[in-house]
Parts: sequence; structure tokens; C-alpha cells
Amino acid sequence: MTDPLVSAEPPVLVATDARGVATVTLNRPALHNAFDDILIGLLTKALRGLEADPAIRVVVLTGKGASFSAGGDLNWMRRMAGYSEAENFADAMGLALLMRTLNELAKPTVARVQGAAFAGGVGLVACCDIAIGSAEAIFSISEARLGLIPSTISPYVVAAIGTRAARRYFLSAERFSAEEARRIGLLHEVAPAAELDDAVERIVGALLEAGPQAQTAAKRLIAAVADRPVDDALVVLTARSIATARASAEAREGLAAFFDKRKPAWRG
Repeated sequence: MTDPLVSAEPPVLVATDARGVATVTLNRPALHNAFDDILIGLLTKALRGLEADPAIRVVVLTGKGASFSAGGDLNWMRRMAGYSEAENFADAMGLALLMRTLNELAKPTVARVQGAAFAGGVGLVACCDIAIGSAEAIFSISEARLGLIPSTISPYVVAAIGTRAARRYFLSAERFSAEEARRIGLLHEVAPAAELDDAVERIVGALLEAGPQAQTAAKRLIAAVADRPVDDALVVLTARSIATARASAEAREGLAAFFDKRKPAWRG
């Protein structure tokens, strides 16, 4: 008899369109897109492949079915309970690498959150550049309920929601709404369920208007200047960054297109 929780499809699906928009879908709907070591490895590989593909402009991350991602698969966590410390460290490094890969991806990333995002699922949302959620979406940084801590996702979640909100939600593990997620910075926008795809499409359209090299440089700039004091070194870094951008072929094309009242080549 076929196990209804096992799908013949791979746990990560990637679809691209003619504009260079890649939609990456977590594909374990019967398990609320909970992830295990297999899904983690496949998702990391898919993201690296999209990053290396010059035809890809934007990456949208979503989940199939009712949930975005319920975090760790319980069977996977049950196996981990029997691991040695060294085995647990190696396993945790896989998840840590996934989060860093998504966070530092050179292409713009958009989280489309249509349902529950718990634990590591919250980490995926926080690692994306832009996050749009359904009004019905629900969130929980739930690790403490199991006697665990949200370690590998913590740098990205704290960066998104701040230390004060992290103190509450890391410790209480309580559930919170999409509107609360927006208020504390985890989501940028909340849309009715029927309008979620339209909201995502508006953001994708805006991202496609901008220069791809400028977007990559802007992501690096954010990482370089965040939480740093404005000292001589930072002033030099910012001046050098804009000087490099001004000298680029993409900037020359962008300025020429603006003055010629035409679309730049990347919008061709």
C-alpha cells in the first residue's frame, strides 16, 4: 500500500519563466513542508544552481499546500536525538549552510508565505530579501517548546525582528499572526489570501526593473554597512562602492537609457 505522506515528486521543485523568475517550491505538503536532511541538501543545491545561472533575475521561495514550512520534520528530529554530538554538529551545519546560502544569494529573493511558518520556516522567511505573507499566515519560533533553541536561524531572525522581539518570541515560542510578523519586521507586506500572488507579482515586477548587478552590489553593501559605526573606513567603503558602480557598464547603460527615454538592456 502506498504511503500517503510519500510523494513521487522531489521535495524541492524549481520552475522558471521567460523573465528569469525562478519559483522554488518546498514540496512536502502532507508534512506541511517540514524539512529533513534530504530537503535541506536539495534546496541548498537548487539555490546555488540558480545563483550561478545568469538568466535568473529573481528567486521566489514558497511552499506547496496549506503551509509554507512547519520547520524540522519530526522523524528527522527523532533520528537526531540518537546522534552523537559530532553527528549532530555535522547535521546542524547543513541547515546553517542552507540559511547562509539563501541569505547571501546574489539574486533578489522573495518569500511567498501562504500558511504556517514555524521554527526553521521562520528562518527561511528571514533570510529572503523581501517577505510577503497571506493574512491567514501564522508564525512561531517554536524550538523552546521542544527544549531546543533556534540556533542556526538566529542571526537572520534577530536581524529581521530585532533583539527585543526576539527575546519574547524565542523564549515564549508562542504563535503570532501575519500582522504581528509585519509589525516586528519579519514580513514586509500582508495581503488577503486571494491577492497573495498579485502582491508577490508586484514586488517581482519592481525587482525586474532594476539592474541585476546593482542589486547584487546593493545586497553586499547592506551586509557591509549594517550595524557599523560611521567611521573613516566606512566612509571610504561607501565612496569606493559608488565609484565602482558609476564606472560599470550597467550604470552607463542605465543612465544612457534614462536620458534617451528608453528601457535599459536588462528590461529588454
